[in-house]
Amino acid sequence: MTALMIQGAGSNVGKSLLVAGLCRAARRRGLRVAPFKPQNMSNNAAVTVDGGEIGRAQALQALACGLEPVSDMNPVLLKPETDVGAQVVVQGKRLTTTQAREYRTLKPQLLARVLESFHRLRASHDLVIVEGAGSPAEVNLRAGDIANMGFACAAHVPVVLVGDIDRGGVIAQIVGTRAVLPPGDNAMIAGFLINKFRGDVSLFDDGYALIADRTGWPGFGVLPYFPGAVRLPAEDALDLPRRARGQGVRVVCLALSRIANFDDLDPLGQEPGVDLTLLGPGEAIPGDADLVILPGTKSTRGDLAFLRAQGWDVDLAAHVRRGGHVLGICGGYQMLGRVIRDPLGIEGAPGETPGLGLLDVATEMTVDKRLTRVAATCVATGADMQGYEIHIGRTEGADRARPFAHVDGAPEGAVSADGRIMGSYLHGIFAGDGFRRAFLQGFGVAGGGLSYGAVVEQTLDALADHMETHLDVPGLLALAR
Repeated sequence: MTALMIQGAGSNVGKSLLVAGLCRAARRRGLRVAPFKPQNMSNNAAVTVDGGEIGRAQALQALACGLEPVSDMNPVLLKPETDVGAQVVVQGKRLTTTQAREYRTLKPQLLARVLESFHRLRASHDLVIVEGAGSPAEVNLRAGDIANMGFACAAHVPVVLVGDIDRGGVIAQIVGTRAVLPPGDNAMIAGFLINKFRGDVSLFDDGYALIADRTGWPGFGVLPYFPGAVRLPAEDALDLPRRARGQGVRVVCLALSRIANFDDLDPLGQEPGVDLTLLGPGEAIPGDADLVILPGTKSTRGDLAFLRAQGWDVDLAAHVRRGGHVLGICGGYQMLGRVIRDPLGIEGAPGETPGLGLLDVATEMTVDKRLTRVAATCVATGADMQGYEIHIGRTEGADRARPFAHVDGAPEGAVSADGRIMGSYLHGIFAGDGFRRAFLQGFGVAGGGLSYGAVVEQTLDALADHMETHLDVPGLLALAR
């Protein structure tokens, strides 16, 4: 038993969740198991213990394994900056920024790095569970592939193909994949399973048998929809709930076009005392909002233009006049200042963009990226925080004299003179129960007994139980080689 790969018959079929559940199931069997994703595309990243960055889903999968995340778990991470361009992170460190067409020529050079990371993980664990990206049915992308069958064939890892019945057309998804794949790729597929079923599973018995007959692949079960998924950190912004209705403080977060590290919101969305809204394009900031959050972004100047195009700059000014509070995190913090300068064109065309002017600070983009886990103390609440920084740019100005927090005794972030506008580079701080409760008390929320970390652990256990009940998990694990 060394490795098994989960690939999807389409995007967003639930691969990340299935890998997390299998990782927890294998761990409970006493196996030393690790997750691996050769190539990921996400602006929701986690800082690793070795000072790199990987996709947030792999960090959750590492937690399911009882491991600290390391860069080898996701050796190639693509962070979109525009519709056709992305930052390329290799083994945790930024390599370059490239256009989609140029990346196709770069991919073959990255396979060696991908295999290097995979072999290191395999050498130190009993089992590696691999997650594909997108779908192997995109055979137009097969040349130079490192994410799906290109990796599976190079590393000799058997594949289980997952179909999403919730979208409809699952028979065509799987049978169609069998039809378009070349023989060598089809030979790597050891079976299939169906995900996200709602209702009476027995109603799909004939469809399940048809898939097995048309493909010749064995089935490993039909997994009913897992409602607990909303309690786990999401990697794709499309998976974020648009409204989490609690009773208490009204928090609104702006859904920027390149929103990044949005798992900052997850703990707030589960607090009973918080009514959280992720505000979409074209929607006005509600007049009864208590706190507006400007989240992280992979393109600060680009998303500042997007923000203004929605009229949110006007709404924010009115919100502040009404006495509302604003919290900017990372790129959102940079937007709150007077100006954002990018003389080297790191995030796009060189130039500068006026900020929102809600904080007396200015930001200049720099080549160096700061990637670090931090322990800090919030100035306003006195509460200790655990978080991480993952950003480029330096921010300075008069409001830095009133820091949001102290990190190793040094000031971090900025706060306006009236205390209602706050900016910080620290991600992940709301996951800490003590800080989150202290922060919300400032808005009149008494703070319940939510232990966010415990909820995530309990949900991972429930996910593994769910899969053990409905899938042939022993059979799946027995495929590994």
